[in-house]
Amino acid sequence: MLSDLQVFILALVQGLTEFLPISSSAHLILPSQLLGWPDQGLAFDVAVHLGSLLAVLAYFRRDVWAMLIAWFASLVHQPHSKADSRLAWWVILGTIPAGLAGLLLDDFIEQHLRSMLVIAVATLMFGAALWWADRRGESRFDLTQLNARSVLIIGVAQALALIPGTSRSGITMTAALALGFQKSQAARFSFLLSIPLIAAAALLKGLELVQSALPVYWGEILAGVLISGISAYLCIALFLKWIERVGFLPFVIYRFALGAVLLVIYFWS
Repeated sequence: MLSDLQVFILALVQGLTEFLPISSSAHLILPSQLLGWPDQGLAFDVAVHLGSLLAVLAYFRRDVWAMLIAWFASLVHQPHSKADSRLAWWVILGTIPAGLAGLLLDDFIEQHLRSMLVIAVATLMFGAALWWADRRGESRFDLTQLNARSVLIIGVAQALALIPGTSRSGITMTAALALGFQKSQAARFSFLLSIPLIAAAALLKGLELVQSALPVYWGEILAGVLISGISAYLCIALFLKWIERVGFLPFVIYRFALGAVLLVIYFWS
């Protein structure tokens, strides 16, 4: 079992870092390395993923509902919002590269890339990529100007997030910025694009938990869902509110500092 403090901090960290461009894997490795905390366990992983999923669904509930209605209507050739159905199709298309990469490479990544050195290097390298894209991007496009080419580029970038330390939200926003999308639009599409993957992760981890017959501590589960869900919801709301004004530089600086700390721990431990 985790202590109450461990539950609170780990769920808070997961809820925040799931959507900020700063890498959840880089942050979740720190408590175990610096404080000697135990692995959070499969049941807690399911809880915090479920909390993140509920948060993004709650925040974008109107968008998701409109997209679902329009998408189903498009399948049966009924009147519908073409903008909403098109966005739903773009989310599906953008999810495919990461889904395929996960099926093909998950075992390799689990065995060879889950090290502190890989996480530190990825944190620094993709932080630099975010800085470059933020400075280069022309911020001209919104989501109505998505096309198959841009969606596939963002989707392939999302597949890179299988490398620990990359940050799924960070790399998809980086790709969208480099393509010329506005900061808030890049973030919005990144958050919508997260829904299928977080749902799939929660489902797969849930099935794994059921098959493992591990003991489930329901207090931890409930706390994990609530804390990660609330923190993720607030994170999405504040990020979308501030990003056009603040930009990505604070997150770039933070990634550089975090990557440097991880390298120091790796080489001095």
